[in-house]
Amino acid sequence: MDAFGLRPHLKKMADRLASAGYLVLVPNVFYRHGRAPVVELPDFIDTEQRPDLFEKLGPILLQTVKSDGVMRDADAYLRWLADSPLTTDGPVGITGYCMGAGLSLRTAGTYPDRVAAAAGFHGAQLATTAPDSPHLLAGRIAAELYFGHADQDQALPPEQIDRLDEALTAAGVRHRCEVYTGALHGFTQADTAVYNAEATERHWTALLDLFGRTLA
Repeated sequence: MDAFGLRPHLKKMADRLASAGYLVLVPNVFYRHGRAPVVELPDFIDTEQRPDLFEKLGPILLQTVKSDGVMRDADAYLRWLADSPLTTDGPVGITGYCMGAGLSLRTAGTYPDRVAAAAGFHGAQLATTAPDSPHLLAGRIAAELYFGHADQDQALPPEQIDRLDEALTAAGVRHRCEVYTGALHGFTQADTAVYNAEATERHWTALLDLFGRTLA
């Protein structure tokens, strides 16, 4: 999920991924703050509404991303998938959007023996100078990674894009980082004003290609 949380659009994205033959789990990573949605969301999020929504979601988002419990949650999700009668034995792939891209990267680095592929799109704060920045887990990652960055994204400026790529390269992680020119932060979210249909289709192609190679 992205920072806005679970809602009908994310279910549609999960359904599309499931239609390619995968069992898809979309957890409410904000569950400690209540059932989804944790704040009231309009059916369509326009540009004018974003600041007010992020003001409400900001404290929840920060607490979630910085929480030690979020990786314990990831362990629970992975165990549930492994134990589910709906799944077959095999590797796991993860994809994340906005804040979810960072969670995808953290999960790949925290559970390298269980994650074979991880992707992130229009990710936020993936390679900061903070001591707990997600990119610092690069040396522990065994999965193949793909990142689709939004062009001119304030949440992931060029220096962070370079820092992420350099860390993954230095650690020998199989990966590809691409910048989607003309796409804004949140470009995959069709229920928002920043949606970009062309970039979203490019994202689907890249994601399904990654999973097709690594999860077969």
